[in-house]
Amino acid sequence: MASRVQRNAEPRVPLSKERVLRAAVDLADVSGIDSVTMRRLAQELGVEAMSLYYYVAKKDDLLDGIVDIVVSEMAVPSIGGDWKAAVRASAISAHKVLLRHRWACSLMFPPNKIGPARLRYMDALLKRLREAGFSARMTHHAYHALDSHIMGFTLWEAGYSSDKVSAEFEVAFMRAFPADRYPHLAEHLQQHITKAGRGDKSEFEFGLDLILDGLDKLRAG
Repeated sequence: MASRVQRNAEPRVPLSKERVLRAAVDLADVSGIDSVTMRRLAQELGVEAMSLYYYVAKKDDLLDGIVDIVVSEMAVPSIGGDWKAAVRASAISAHKVLLRHRWACSLMFPPNKIGPARLRYMDALLKRLREAGFSARMTHHAYHALDSHIMGFTLWEAGYSSDKVSAEFEVAFMRAFPADRYPHLAEHLQQHITKAGRGDKSEFEFGLDLILDGLDKLRAG
């Protein structure tokens, strides 16, 4: 009987570093980064917590690993063709990835350790800017302008689109807002509610295109 039960039981998927890190990413996506502890992760995987330390020596290693998995989902700039289109597509991809994993932005700076995926992403973007004709100095500025926009806007968007700031809250606030005293702010708040005419490009893309257009003028100058 025991041997029959053993044969019919589903085989246990062996642990690996990849499986541990993927499980941690899934846990963070569902329950938030504060839920990612060795004990909770072990429960999710159906193992003892001590067995995880064979794959990640400490909590910081775990966090560095899951950040690198997130970065691996970002598209690097394509080679050849229009540099602005390539960098734009890469930046939009990074923004979308970070919105899927809203906990990741706060772990990306200052980095404890930069993993292979992030090194590959950084080098690919820097290479694309240099090949577009930017000097080393201008590439430095361009990289940080793009990185700041991606990270900063995503952090703002993640906070603004949280449960604390719902569409119902915005409408209720507008009703109580003294629009006659602050007419321009009232107009601005109305744009938040209507999303500035939904046919427009996103606010992230609007700012991104300003940066790219400005960089193109500097490159040509």
